[in-house]
Amino acid sequence: PAPNGAKRQSLPAFAMSFMDAREHGSKVGSAGVASAQNSAIDRRERLRRLALETIDLAKDPYFMRNHVGSYECKLCLTVHGNEGNYLAHTQGKRHQQNLARRATRDARDNPSGPALNLLNTRRTIQPRKNVAKIGRPGYRVTKQFCRVSDRRSLLFQVDYPEIEDNLRPRHRFMSAYEQKVEPWDKAYQYLLIAAEPYETVAFKIPNAEVEKRDADDFVAHWEPDKKTFTLQLYFKKNAFNKAFDKGKGNTNVFGAGYGAPPPPGALPVGFAPSAVPPPPP
Repeated sequence: PAPNGAKRQSLPAFAMSFMDAREHGSKVGSAGVASAQNSAIDRRERLRRLALETIDLAKDPYFMRNHVGSYECKLCLTVHGNEGNYLAHTQGKRHQQNLARRATRDARDNPSGPALNLLNTRRTIQPRKNVAKIGRPGYRVTKQFCRVSDRRSLLFQVDYPEIEDNLRPRHRFMSAYEQKVEPWDKAYQYLLIAAEPYETVAFKIPNAEVEKRDADDFVAHWEPDKKTFTLQLYFKKNAFNKAFDKGKGNTNVFGAGYGAPPPPGALPVGFAPSAVPPPPP
């Protein structure tokens, strides 16, 4: 019993006795041992303060601020709420491993040069140089018909005698709605072939589906010795007339009768004068 009739006060449930504190490895009156989660939080905070003092974000090629005000790491594809959180991420294991993989890949792709310092090097895009055009290249277009597969094809041969060194002609297809030279006609599409320093040539062809299933169906070949670019394409069977049924063009654009090619030297019935490119200069 307590002296002088005083009541005995019991310790609160959360109080730690001297023996319990000694068993847990902490001093009496101090807090307990920090958990692994608290240690990680404290470590990230120390790294964040250190990064804020030593790293300039203006020189980091992977630092980006998005439209909602958050910060993104373009290397790891992560989103961060503030700059300090991003800097703590750059000191983490994931970001450092991705930097090492990127440096290894660049060293493998460019073995003659030193490995790039990815944190201090910003990739730049070389502006396209303005090249003076020297005119339109000479070309030949041949309409073909395969009686075995019942398919129509076009053969384009473009000559580039003055093409720039180590340059290969490029080609692409363009819909009628992309161009602004002629009225729109969904029955046609355009094949563009370009090579510096010549002007880009566009061939108006039927808007039918082009066959690309086999390697022989679509062939684009550059002959560096003759300076001639050859492209041959096949239209899918029965896709030719279906394309013209949807448009305003004549379904008989290749000549009289779908099963027979046009006579040599004759202009196809459905082709307007603008549908065939002008002769070479």
